Amino acid sequence: MIDSVIKVEGLGKKYSISHEGRESYTALRDVISRKAKRILNGATQKVSFKEDFWAVKNVSFEIKQGEAVGIIGRNGAGKSTLLKMLSRITEPSTGRIELNGRVASLLEVGTGFHPELTGRENIFLNGAILGMSRAEIKHKFDEIVEFSGVEKFLDTPVKRFSSGMYVRLAFAVAAHLEPEILVVDEVLAVGDAEFQKKCLGKMNDVSKKEGRTVLFVSHNMAAVKSLCTRGILLKDGKVDFDGNQFEAVQYYQNLHESNNSFQHHGDINDAPGNSNIKILQMDIVPQIGELITMLSGVEFQLKIYNYIENKNIDVTFEVSNNDNIVVFHKGVLLTQNNNSKKGIYDISCRMPRQFFNAGIYSVKLIFGENQRYLLYEVDAFTSFEVMQEMAGSNSGRLPGLTFPELIFNVKQPN
Repeated sequence: MIDSVIKVEGLGKKYSISHEGRESYTALRDVISRKAKRILNGATQKVSFKEDFWAVKNVSFEIKQGEAVGIIGRNGAGKSTLLKMLSRITEPSTGRIELNGRVASLLEVGTGFHPELTGRENIFLNGAILGMSRAEIKHKFDEIVEFSGVEKFLDTPVKRFSSGMYVRLAFAVAAHLEPEILVVDEVLAVGDAEFQKKCLGKMNDVSKKEGRTVLFVSHNMAAVKSLCTRGILLKDGKVDFDGNQFEAVQYYQNLHESNNSFQHHGDINDAPGNSNIKILQMDIVPQIGELITMLSGVEFQLKIYNYIENKNIDVTFEVSNNDNIVVFHKGVLLTQNNNSKKGIYDISCRMPRQFFNAGIYSVKLIFGENQRYLLYEVDAFTSFEVMQEMAGSNSGRLPGLTFPELIFNVKQPN
């Protein structure tokens, strides 16, 4: 048995980001000296410059055969970039990788498939890429097709597959062609809840029963705790924690929760705000349990100091997701009869349970008078993350901005 299947030393990936700006006033003598490459007479001009960005920097770890390792961290922490380098899709900028065994990776919809080929042809193509003989692939073929559930479309070019069908077949191929190392990104979130549960069960078998190595990137902390034996937390492209999966999840959640709260200490004049409003405290907490999840509900707790008297004061909560899409913009009058008083106001706002889908959100606070005249606003004052952990379920993130509880009424035929 090979003791170590993955060894990473000083791994890094650097990208150069191009920016376009505008140059300030240019003297005529400079224009002439630059051989008329720029506009004459000192006009402003676009200039380009590059900035280096390290998506992954100085990462080192070693993974033994049979380990199931969860790679966790916020969006942009470097998780997917790391997996792409381990899968040899992306070339590292620094460091070295040692892999002992075949690697099957499922990183995003379409990875490893040729869109013009049918599902049947892609199964054989992927097997050949992994170094398997045609006889070996045929031996696994029926099992792959049954697991994927796309047998009716097996002879259809995969470019016509839905994203869910694509992922079903891609995972079935990756998991059943017996690679020594299985690398899976959050792409499973595309599938339905039942198939996600099926995939997690298969990965559990691959690791614990078959002794193969699994690397699993997920925001689903319940899945990480049940499937993995170890957790690696990435933060800003670096390893921030490496250890037992329960400890890794707890560390991540504690790190995350620190972003949910703000409390001002000291002189009130130094608190965020202006001569109208000062923000003293802001907490975002789950309505049930200790962790904000898709089912826990969310409560905003805000404490402010108001200086405006004899007016109608209002506050608006504007919540945006990680793509800067406004999920909602809703406000409330703190006073309604022009009777605002100087002093501390405590405001709480409860969101309906099963409102937020999994993801990271930021909160903008807007204070006004009669919801017409701006008193003070602060963008992205605090942020919070909704975990995918759901009561009695290992399902991942579902499509959509929100995750509402809907009331259905179904009448069956007599």
